[in-house]
Amino acid sequence: MLIGSILRDRYKIMRLLGKGGFGDTYLAEDSDLPDHPLCVVKHFQPKSTKPAVLPIARRLFDREAQVLYRLGRNHDQIPTLFAHFEEKGEFYLVQEFIDGDNLTKEVYPGNKLNEKQLQKLLREILEVLAYVHQQNIIHRDIKPQNIMRRRQDGQIVLIDFGAVREISAITVNSQGQSSLTVIVGSPGYMPNEQAAGQPKLSSDVCALGMLGIFALTGIRPHEFPKDPTNGEVIWRAWAKVNEEMAQFLDKMIRYNFSERYQSAGEALIALNTIIEPLPQIALPLVATVQPGLLQSKHGYSRRYIIQTLGFMAAGFSLALITERLMTLRFKSRLVRTINNLPIASSILDQRWKTFPFQVVMVDKRGNTISKTPGEARYLTEYLGDDLATGNSITLDMVQIPKGNFIMGSPKDETPNIARPDENPQHHVEVPEFFLGKYEVTQEQYKIIMGNNPAYFQVDAKNHPVEQVSWDDAQEFCRRLSKKTGRPYRLPSEAEWEYACRGGTTTPFYTGATITVDLANYDSSTTYAKEPTGQARNQTTVVGQFPPNPFGLYDMSGNVSEWCFDYFHANYQGAPRDGSSWIKNKTENYRIIRGGSWSNIPAFCRSANRLGILPVVKLSTVGFRLAMNSL
Repeated sequence: MLIGSILRDRYKIMRLLGKGGFGDTYLAEDSDLPDHPLCVVKHFQPKSTKPAVLPIARRLFDREAQVLYRLGRNHDQIPTLFAHFEEKGEFYLVQEFIDGDNLTKEVYPGNKLNEKQLQKLLREILEVLAYVHQQNIIHRDIKPQNIMRRRQDGQIVLIDFGAVREISAITVNSQGQSSLTVIVGSPGYMPNEQAAGQPKLSSDVCALGMLGIFALTGIRPHEFPKDPTNGEVIWRAWAKVNEEMAQFLDKMIRYNFSERYQSAGEALIALNTIIEPLPQIALPLVATVQPGLLQSKHGYSRRYIIQTLGFMAAGFSLALITERLMTLRFKSRLVRTINNLPIASSILDQRWKTFPFQVVMVDKRGNTISKTPGEARYLTEYLGDDLATGNSITLDMVQIPKGNFIMGSPKDETPNIARPDENPQHHVEVPEFFLGKYEVTQEQYKIIMGNNPAYFQVDAKNHPVEQVSWDDAQEFCRRLSKKTGRPYRLPSEAEWEYACRGGTTTPFYTGATITVDLANYDSSTTYAKEPTGQARNQTTVVGQFPPNPFGLYDMSGNVSEWCFDYFHANYQGAPRDGSSWIKNKTENYRIIRGGSWSNIPAFCRSANRLGILPVVKLSTVGFRLAMNSL
């Protein structure tokens, strides 16, 4: 492409940024916008001239451009896609220009990062890559050249996703079957399954692990020897790193992909536990080993665990443990061990369980118009035991089926209050996920965090925790994820509204309005023509009121619930795939949903939303947990 040429009468090519086997990258000016801002133009051309190649390349290009558009629109550390088009059988992407340097300025031969520097770098990259993997997208070419350090704020930015480059490598045989002449990926970083044309999320994890070892040793990945008996990379002799961090890197780069961390999110949880280990708490004889789970994924046999418990019990015999406590702790279970013992999953019952319920719908006057039976599937997570009573503390996660809905509200839903933040209404597709059956209770919060911040400490077992900031909720998710090995998180705003509605399109999941028999809110004010009631002026027991059609309790009222998203003034440019909206924020406010015991009914509608600072702690705000589908 000639320097100075103009594409689509808009993008003026300024200079060549890079040239490779898959295409060329240019710096360009956007002449249609004020001040002619810089952008990046990527040019791809199929190597094969066979007529059958072009339609295949076109389909691949359109599909991957949609992926890049969705990623860049929803995450500030992935370049925004401005345009994609085809001219004369050649393909072009126009993306945001990232002003900064790639990681070759930090990771290069002979330069060695210390362990703390490496941990910081890996965490920065994993935090972005975890979002990509959450969308079930593989980068395919993680290496220093494809990771930028943005000059403006020092943030990591992932560039050059590999799948779109396959356009240049497509060929078609005589039977009309398409294949790739070259596999996308870089030698030394690309693991064996990717080289065989079968990349996985864990392929990115392996590539990042090799980047980390490069940063630690100053030796390029392809220069390390491999064990001829198992294909594992031999690197430790050139590194100064503690055993825990070395094991973490080893697991990232395992030859067998099934032995690696299966996604960036899983690796991030493991890394965070190394960087910020939780304080060790001495527990008397401890938490439950579930029957049937004594076949450990870490290789501990049933006999070994029971023997270990015997040694532990003998060692603890001199501790100040009362006979009553020991009796309560053993109760009906045969075997118990320490919470952090690396045994298999802490899900109490890996089989699905179901619970029945009844969905109540009312008219504008608050009169019941239907009572419909429902049933939901759920799994139970074991959190620990109450030391005072010996009772198990658990968490129920309800399966939310995939589906679509119209997010936002029609303008006549709040005729007396202008709510532009709930518009425009837009169609959203939501993948299957899990959501807490109830709001997180004070008991659940305390067993994970070690304290109970609630203002209304009436019944810790059954009342929701409140006076929890967004930051506190995030820390709870981190600690719970460490404890269970599963990535718990806050729901996206779209997930929350989809789950709240449960297939309804009315202002409330209960229909045209709510009443004091259906939710905990400020009932001294009405929404429609329902009667007023006596305001409770405090939280109520979770699950006290009828659930919504998905079997979720207290989605209206009781406490407002944190979502992961930043607050935006309206839905212009909002994600359509159910993911969190964390890009193009104007303020640092985070979303709360659902209304609380102190809110008027209009603020308890399914579409109602509010933004508050993530450090704020209120007696009206708690949270509910989400988790990706298993």
